[in-house]
Amino acid sequence: MAGIPRKAVILMVGAFAKAVTTLLNNASVRNADTLLRLVRSRPPGVPLITVSNHMSTLDDPLLWGFKGFPITNSKLARWVLAAEDICFRNSLYSYFFRQACREQLHTFPEGKVNQEIAPIRRLKWGTASLIVRAPVTPIVLPIVHRGFQEVMPENYRSGRRPRFPLRNKNIDIIVGEPIEFDIAKLSRTATSMSHSLSFPAFGWPKLTRYELDEAAQKCLYMTISDQIRTAMQVLLSQTR
Repeated sequence: MAGIPRKAVILMVGAFAKAVTTLLNNASVRNADTLLRLVRSRPPGVPLITVSNHMSTLDDPLLWGFKGFPITNSKLARWVLAAEDICFRNSLYSYFFRQACREQLHTFPEGKVNQEIAPIRRLKWGTASLIVRAPVTPIVLPIVHRGFQEVMPENYRSGRRPRFPLRNKNIDIIVGEPIEFDIAKLSRTATSMSHSLSFPAFGWPKLTRYELDEAAQKCLYMTISDQIRTAMQVLLSQTR
């Protein structure tokens, strides 16, 4: 979708998100300036991957509906990825994800909705795979939120979600600090780690860019995912 139809869809979705998040509910955002700066003025050619916890089926687009975020600007529109475990499964997916990762991409690395007030789940490795395979290493920005599980609860009445988002709920959004990964250095560490760890073998092809076999790739993805999860957990401890 491109041109006028794309702009129209982005405008409608953006207006919906702003109405629900800003007008119908009470949203507070901390460190929003960091997100706005990276969305509007990153170094040329450097992609941005934002990651967040996943508390409702409407996290995206509602997460971006807070006051001041340019959600209706089609030039700054983001890609959204939720099904982490399908990353790079075949050439079509590979092409899609590589295209998305040139701009702004948002992922939910927990892999599914979790409405419990609980620690961040162990992250799936799809986001780490994107970071490693991107032609230019992305800036990664962790975001944590609480409150959307009350706006769109999974078990509202008779075990079903409400037909429309609920109102008068408190939404707390915290934007963290950007994470910049040195993939070459992490790859060397992962190669060393892989000699002393054991993983089930699935026949992954060698990652020729960094000369990583399957075991080293898994160590690398685990290291990156753990660092992102730690950053998200720190933010989660600050939510209200």
